[in-house]
Amino acid sequence: MSHQTALVTGGSRGIGLGCALALAKDGYSIAINGMRPESQVANVMEQIKVAGAPQVIYCQGDVGTSYGRAAILTKVREEFTCLNLLVNNAGVAPKDRKDILETSEESYQRVLSINCEGPYFLTQAVANWLIRQKKDNADFFGSIINVNSISATVASVNRGEYCVSKAGFAMTTQLFAARLGEMDIPVYEVRPGVIKTDMTSGVTEKYDKLIADGICVTKRWGLPDDIGKAVAALARHEFPYSTGQVIMVDGGLTIPRL
Repeated sequence: MSHQTALVTGGSRGIGLGCALALAKDGYSIAINGMRPESQVANVMEQIKVAGAPQVIYCQGDVGTSYGRAAILTKVREEFTCLNLLVNNAGVAPKDRKDILETSEESYQRVLSINCEGPYFLTQAVANWLIRQKKDNADFFGSIINVNSISATVASVNRGEYCVSKAGFAMTTQLFAARLGEMDIPVYEVRPGVIKTDMTSGVTEKYDKLIADGICVTKRWGLPDDIGKAVAALARHEFPYSTGQVIMVDGGLTIPRL
């Protein structure tokens, strides 16, 4: 294909959709991944197309399973034949927020399989694909962007499994950045703070108060568009000497203050 292509996991809603729309504006053809039937995301696909994507496809599949990841990449290969960018965005919160003294093994395994194991092995598969494309075409450019969370370093004792998954995901960025450096394939991480999505809808009142009380330097919720702009800037290769680095998009929440 003459234009660039991107796969955005969890790209049919929330932060993932914000990323897909921003990349569409830059002319990427977009493959969005999600769990819902394709009939339920038709309006989202049209929205991405209107934003500027030459082609939009939907790849249904669970990134937390090997067969789900294989199905996703099979469809991307069939429809696009090539891939320039992977945006690892799909993730889940625990179904029930529980004190770490009460975390169940079932919840821990579910969250870790989707948030950490999934992107690790999806990145592995895509990295090998990017390497092959690079070997076939010296002018080819590919990159990987991981959309993580401030929970990689900010402890929340009522959702410990989520924090552990995000800490592991952060190391995935470091590992693949180090491994792919010799092939000139950069790997970046965008780390959102408190973002207004369906995932945070259940704690809106809590964070409304925290934001009003100054938990963030920028006194507002983050929006999916804020993350999308950061991802698009990285995808445009505007940070060619920054592989492995973390871009904080948290309104200053993690700035140590007295």
